[in-house]
Amino acid sequence: MAGASEPRGPEAPWYERDAAETAAAFGVDPAVGLPAARAAELLAERGPNALPEEKSLPAWRRFLDQYRSYMQIILVVAAVVSLAVGEWSTAVLLALLTLLNAVVGLRQEGKAESAMNALKSMMKATARVRRDGTESEIPAEQLVPGDVVLIAAGDQVPADGRIVSANALQIDESALTGESVPSAKDAGTPAGAASAGSGAASGGSGGTASGGLSPGEQSNMAFMNTPVTHGSGVLVVTGTGADTELGKISGMLSATRKEESPLTRQLNSLTLWIAGAAGLTMIVMFALGRTRGQAWDILFVSAVSLAIAAIPEALPTVTQVILSVGSLNLAKRNAIVKELPSVETLGFTSAINSDKTGTLTMNQMTAVEVVSPSDRYTVSGTGYGLEGRIHRAAGSTASVEDAVLPFLVANDARLVDGRVVGDPTEGALLVLGHKAGLDIEATRERLPRLATLPFDPGYKLMATFNSATGDDGRPVVRVFVKGAAPAVLERTASALSEGRTVPWDEQLSGRAAEAVTRMGGEGRRVMAAATRDLDPGDFDEDGDLLGYATGLRMTSLVGMVDPPREESRAAVAAAQDAHIRVRMVTGDDVTTGAAIARQLGIPGEAVLGAEFAALPEAERLDRIDRIGVVGRVAPEHKVLLAEVLKRKGEVVAMTGDGVNDAPAIKAADIGIAMGSGTDVAKNAGRMILSDDNFATIVYAVEEGRKLYDNLTKYIRFVLLLLVTFVLTFLGAAVLNIAAGEPFTPAQVLWIHFVVNAPFGFALGFDRESPGLMRRRPRPRGESVLTGPLLLTVGLSGLALTALLLGLIKLGEAHFGSTATGSSMAFTAFALCLIVAAFECRSETASVLRTSTFDSKQMNWAALAEFVLAVLVTQLDGFRRILGTTRIDLREFGWALLAALVLLVAWELGKLIARRVRAGAGAPAAGKEAVPDVA
Repeated sequence: MAGASEPRGPEAPWYERDAAETAAAFGVDPAVGLPAARAAELLAERGPNALPEEKSLPAWRRFLDQYRSYMQIILVVAAVVSLAVGEWSTAVLLALLTLLNAVVGLRQEGKAESAMNALKSMMKATARVRRDGTESEIPAEQLVPGDVVLIAAGDQVPADGRIVSANALQIDESALTGESVPSAKDAGTPAGAASAGSGAASGGSGGTASGGLSPGEQSNMAFMNTPVTHGSGVLVVTGTGADTELGKISGMLSATRKEESPLTRQLNSLTLWIAGAAGLTMIVMFALGRTRGQAWDILFVSAVSLAIAAIPEALPTVTQVILSVGSLNLAKRNAIVKELPSVETLGFTSAINSDKTGTLTMNQMTAVEVVSPSDRYTVSGTGYGLEGRIHRAAGSTASVEDAVLPFLVANDARLVDGRVVGDPTEGALLVLGHKAGLDIEATRERLPRLATLPFDPGYKLMATFNSATGDDGRPVVRVFVKGAAPAVLERTASALSEGRTVPWDEQLSGRAAEAVTRMGGEGRRVMAAATRDLDPGDFDEDGDLLGYATGLRMTSLVGMVDPPREESRAAVAAAQDAHIRVRMVTGDDVTTGAAIARQLGIPGEAVLGAEFAALPEAERLDRIDRIGVVGRVAPEHKVLLAEVLKRKGEVVAMTGDGVNDAPAIKAADIGIAMGSGTDVAKNAGRMILSDDNFATIVYAVEEGRKLYDNLTKYIRFVLLLLVTFVLTFLGAAVLNIAAGEPFTPAQVLWIHFVVNAPFGFALGFDRESPGLMRRRPRPRGESVLTGPLLLTVGLSGLALTALLLGLIKLGEAHFGSTATGSSMAFTAFALCLIVAAFECRSETASVLRTSTFDSKQMNWAALAEFVLAVLVTQLDGFRRILGTTRIDLREFGWALLAALVLLVAWELGKLIARRVRAGAGAPAAGKEAVPDVA
C-alpha cells in the first residue's frame, strides 16, 4: 500500500470523485492513514506544506535601483564630465544631489511587507493527522498529499483536502471566496459536478476558467487556512503548499505586475523630452563653438552648465515632499498610503471595483423581517449591535416571542460582550431574540436540551429536543427546528397563528411561498422556524432524530441580510458625482449582490464571474460599461475585470479584504485593502483603509485629485523654467552672447533650488481648485504635456528668453559690461519666476484679482524671492558664491521692467485663451465646465 500512495493521474478534479475513489487514488485507508515511513518519503520528495517565500532585495540593490531613473543617470554623467574638465566643486555638488535623491527615494518607499510571506504566515502551525492507525498532532508544514486530517470547530484547515466524512461541518471561506456566510460541507459529490467539471484541470480542486465549479461551490472540499466554524470532519489531503487554492493565489500575486503610477510615467517622459532638447542644444553649442575657435574645456564647462540647467534637480525632492504631506493628510483620515505615487494615482481613478462583504456591507448578518402566518414585522438596527426593535407592520398578535422562539432554542451560538461566539447566522438570530425582549439564557435554562440533530447540508435544518410543558400542563419533549425555508416548510403540517394551531392549507402554503420568493428576490437569506411536541415515552434520543422532524407546526419566516454600511450609500453617490464608476464584485450570488447594489445606488446589470470570463474579448470590452455587479467571482475573475477596464482606458481602484481579493488588488492601478482584512490583502495593496470605510476612498480620491492638480501647476512652472534655460543657452550659443554661457553652474543651481523649490512647495500645497471634484477623471495615458500647456510654456519661455538675452546684450552695449548684463538677467530671471508662479496656478484665469493672494505659502514665497533677488547682487557673500556683480537702482529697474513685460504678455495670452474657449462653447477634454480658478 505504501508504494501506491501517489495519485495515479486522476482524470477529474477531486470534488467530482467520491470519497472512496479519492482515498484509493492515494492508496490510503481513512481509518488508518498513511504509514509514517511513506509520509516521510513524500515530504522529502514534495517538500513542506508551505508557500514559497518572496526574497526581498538587499539594501545595496535597492539603493542602486534609485539610479535607474533618467534624471539620476543624466546627473551622474554631468558629474563625471565635470570631473573630466576639472570642475571639482560642480562634480561634488552633483554627486551629492544624486545621493540626496536616492536617500529620499529609499526613505519614502516605506515598509512594504511581502504578500506571499503574509500568506505563509497565515498557515496554522499544527494539524491533527491519522498515521499508522493512530492520531497525533504534527506541524502543518509536514503534511503530504494522502494524509488523513481531522478537523473540528475552532480549527484552521491546514491544507486542501477532499472531505471523506462530516458531522454538521461548516467552514468560513469568506476570505477565499467572498461568501458572507459559512459554507456547509459534506462528503457527497456536489450536484452538477460532473457536467461542470468536464473541462476542469485534472487532479485539481477545480477551476472556473475551464468550466469547473468554483471553490465556493465545492461542498466536499476544504481549503487551506479557512476556519472551521461548526461541526467536525475528516479529509484526505489532496494539495499542499503551492498546489492549494491559497498557493494558486500566491502564484497569481508573484505573476501580477504592479502598475507604474501615472506621475512616474509622466516625469520619465518629461525628463526624456528635456534631455533630448538639451542634447540638441549641446550639439549646436559644440559645433558653433569649434567654428569660433573656442577651447574644448570651455565648451565642456558650458555643456555642464546646460546639463544642470536642463534637468529639474529639485523636482524629485519637491514631488516627494508634496506626496509625503498628502499621505500624512490621508493617514489622519484613516487612509494609509504605502507607496507615495499612489497618492496622485488616486486622482486619476475612474473606476472602483469594490468587494461587497465587509467593504460595502458590514459583514454582519442581520435579521430585518419576520413573517408569521398572521403577522409581519420589520426589525430595526444593523449588525450584531443590540440596539433596535421589532415593529409590527401587519397583524394583531400580542407578542412575537412564540414566533421567533425556535430560532433561539435550536441555536448553539452565544453573545459575549457584543460579540458573536459561534456561527454568524445563529448570532444574528440571537440578536433578533434580544430585540424581541427575550431573556435568551433564562429561556434556554427553562427548556433543558435532551438531544440535538445538527445541521446538515443534506436536509438543511437543525433541531433540538427539549423538556417542556404542554398546553395541558403535561410534560412533553418539544422539538425546535430552524433551517432553510424550503426544507422546513416541506415538513410542515400546521401553523401557529395568533396563538392558535391552524391547519397548513393551500392558502397558508401559498402565502409562505410568496414571502420566501419576495425576500429572496430582495437578496435576503430566508430561514423558517417550527416546533412539534412529542410524548416523552415515544422519544428515543439515540434513535432517528430526523424522523421526529416531521408534521411540524410552522411559527415564522425570517429574512436576513448582510446590510450595507450607512456611509457607503453617500460615498457611492459622491463617487458617481465625480464621474467615477463603482462596481460591486462579490462571492455571493448575483441576486444578493444586485439587491445590495440597488440599495447603494450602483447601476448596471448583474452577471456571474464565470459568465463574464467566458465572453469573447471584444464582447467583454463592449459589455463592461453596462455591468454593475459581478457575482460568484473567483480571484482570476477579479484580475480579468481590472485588466478589461484598463484596456478600456480606465484607471482602476480595487478594494477588498480577503485572500481572494489580493491578486486583483495588486493588479489594479490603486489597490485598496481594508484595515480589518487579511495581511495578504493589506500587503498586496498600495493603500489601507484603517476604518474599513468605503467613504474614505472618496476623500482619498479628492485628496489625490487636489495633489495631482497642484503638481500639474508645479510641472507647468518647472517646465517653463527648463524651456527658458534651454532656449537661453541655445540663443546665447547661436548669437554668441556671453560666450555661450549666460549663467554659471552656481547660478543655475540657485535658480533650481532657491527659487524653483520654494515655489514648488507653495504650488504643491495650494488651495483646491473650485469644482475639482466635478471634473471628469483624467484619461489613462493622458500626457502632462497637453497642447495648451505646451503652447503656454513655449510662448512664455520664448518671451522670457528674449528678455534675458536682451538684458545681457543691454549690459554689454549700454553699461559696457557682460558681467553687469548677466547680473541684470539673473535678477530679472528670479523676478520673472515670481510672476510665472502666480500665473501657473491656472491655465486661463487672470492673476489681476484679489483671490490671487489667497495662498499664504505663495505670498511668503514671493516676498522671500523678491528680497533674495535684490540681495544676490548687493551682498558680497552672494556675489562671491554666484559670480554676480553689484547693480544699481537703474539697472535693477530694467530687471523689474522685464518681469512687468512678462506679466502683460502672459495676461494677454490668457485673455485670448479665455475668448477662444468661450467661442468653442465646450470645456477642455476630460473636464467639466467649471471655473478654472486657483
